[in-house]
Amino acid sequence: MAANLDELVIRVADICTYKWDMVRNRPLAFLISSFAGGAMVVFGATLALSVSAGVGENLAPGLANLLMGLVFMFSLVIIMVSGMTLVTADMYIGVIGIFHKRIGWGSFAWGLCLGYVGNFLGSMFFMWLISKSGAYSAWPWLAKSHAIGVAKMGYTATQIFVMGIVCTWMLQTAAILYVKADNEIAKIALAAYGPLAFVAGMAEHCIANIGFLALPLFQQDLFMEVAHAKGFVAPVLLHWGFGQYGWAHNQLYTVLGNIIGGILFVGIPFQLVSNHARVKNLYREKKTYSIKL
Repeated sequence: MAANLDELVIRVADICTYKWDMVRNRPLAFLISSFAGGAMVVFGATLALSVSAGVGENLAPGLANLLMGLVFMFSLVIIMVSGMTLVTADMYIGVIGIFHKRIGWGSFAWGLCLGYVGNFLGSMFFMWLISKSGAYSAWPWLAKSHAIGVAKMGYTATQIFVMGIVCTWMLQTAAILYVKADNEIAKIALAAYGPLAFVAGMAEHCIANIGFLALPLFQQDLFMEVAHAKGFVAPVLLHWGFGQYGWAHNQLYTVLGNIIGGILFVGIPFQLVSNHARVKNLYREKKTYSIKL
């Protein structure tokens, strides 16, 4: 039987204990886990680019987004099933752990920083490999990758921040319900729903965007060469900086939005809705305080 809400927050706190024990005592293992998790996220981004290139908006405006979401959704499934680390999932886990006195705010911040670094390296490295492969060097994929970059990096700070909140609100709701479920099929369905929702919903996820938006930058010289050969005049130039059409511009406000979405709209509400007295009674019966996701 699936856990009730009071049992759920204790399960999450136990996961927090396991994860932050790794952060404290095996930081290299945690970093490797984060590297793998970051790469797994952009497995989905790569597939999303593969299936959406060339899908015209005149066919159906939302069709490309749906196709992207349908293939992207398994990225969270493999992360959750394998137990690897995704920093956006650790946001709700850590804040519930703070309420249960498993970790402090300093440890929470350090765990998120270490997780982000590992995710960054995994996401960026995998997409760098993709850029060197030649498989995505044909015009439909070059054009789609650049168009995604122009759209996402062209938004204002407010637009990116808001869609960053929306992303982790949807994604981490699915992730915490994965922990609640006991049936394997239910777990897989819930883990798949989160990425499907945020990708089809055009939201902003910091780890997906690390590699997804780096790819058009890695390939920009080739894109410009082919675009000029095809007669396109003055395509938008992307860059790594904090200005409009900059990678860092998107990443900064996506990270801030993701933190708010995961902590303020998922972790804290689930904790506050749980019954404090029942949670205390459940703790009296507990024998173990650490579980692996």
